[in-house]
Amino acid sequence: MRLIQSFCPSLISKVNACLRVPAVLILTAGLWLASPVAQAQSGQEQASPTPTPKANAPAEAGGPQGDIGPIAVPKKKDEPPPKDDAPKAPRKVEGLDNFSMRVASQLVTVDVGVLSKNGAFIPGLKKEYFRVLEDNVPQTITNFNQIQAPITAVMLVEFSNNQYFYSFQIDSIKSAYVFAQTLKKDDWIAMISYDLRAHILEDFTQDKQAILGAVNSLQPGMAMSQETNLFDSLYDTIDRLETVEGRKYIILISSGRDSFSKHTLDQTLKKVQASKDIAIYTVSTGKALLNYAETNGLMPYLCPITEFSCNMTFLQADNQMKTFSKMTGGKWYEPIFDGQLPEIFSDIGQTIRNQYAISYHPTNRAQDGTFRKIKVELVDETGHPLKMRDEKGKEVKYQIVAREGYKAKQQVE
Repeated sequence: MRLIQSFCPSLISKVNACLRVPAVLILTAGLWLASPVAQAQSGQEQASPTPTPKANAPAEAGGPQGDIGPIAVPKKKDEPPPKDDAPKAPRKVEGLDNFSMRVASQLVTVDVGVLSKNGAFIPGLKKEYFRVLEDNVPQTITNFNQIQAPITAVMLVEFSNNQYFYSFQIDSIKSAYVFAQTLKKDDWIAMISYDLRAHILEDFTQDKQAILGAVNSLQPGMAMSQETNLFDSLYDTIDRLETVEGRKYIILISSGRDSFSKHTLDQTLKKVQASKDIAIYTVSTGKALLNYAETNGLMPYLCPITEFSCNMTFLQADNQMKTFSKMTGGKWYEPIFDGQLPEIFSDIGQTIRNQYAISYHPTNRAQDGTFRKIKVELVDETGHPLKMRDEKGKEVKYQIVAREGYKAKQQVE
């Protein structure tokens, strides 16, 4: 070593200089690493986590991202739906203004009976023979068929507490059982009697014997009053039937007189007129009752002394009964004596079971709650009244039975 130092003094000095340069660099690097800036940058690099694979944190998971991955509960996105799923507006047609349309069409169904002079139903008529007018405006028939639909009927009978006329009242009501005997297995019938108020003797049943039991239950002393509140009882019965679906019938057996009803005749007529799918068949017992009273010397007990004319009272009662049936497309019967009643009730059963059902959409679409009059006619190919002839070529007279009209729907604002 000494030899080298003595031999090459200049070389050694150069080597020492080269060794001092790295040392200075090392010392400088150590001082920089100890500075706060270097420590902050180093801390940031160490805090960076290892990237999580996309399978562990899918973007569609919807939850916020965190150190433990996405939240399990999906979060509703605020992004709008894709353009393909958005409803497309109709293409604008040049020259045509934008418009909106609201259709509110009502279907009107009318039950029509075409009866011969003897009251028999005339079958086999075609759709082309019928013409329907609403407020004198011809309508287009959309549905037409001949029906034999099940019957849903209420027998509403007058039965007051009057000892002089018990026999007459009971005999008249018992004849109504003839109608109950015509019922089929799908028919429903109820029976209600009334004096001062209505009494349900038998609710809707398919048991004919139950109706017979209700008829037999009408015994002297059962009625609570001598009054006959027809208007209230009919009004209440219509209320009950309005909740029943389908075609309904009321068979009203009454003298037509009213004592102290809360409802007036005008209110009752409006109720009858506005009734839906209800036909009223009325059997006026007034004339037969007058004959019974005259025959048995009971005229002083038939009408109060305050009445001006007993005959006029019963005439007005008959007109009321006739109006009830005419408004609803039913029939009015006026038996003169009790022996006619079984035949009448048999005719009612045949009439209401065989009918034509006609439906149309009215041309007047206003929902104003007004009453619309309906008229049904039979016409031939030329538009003239249809003439029917029997097998012998003799002209057959017929009558058309249909309700007078209906009340239009009332638009709710």
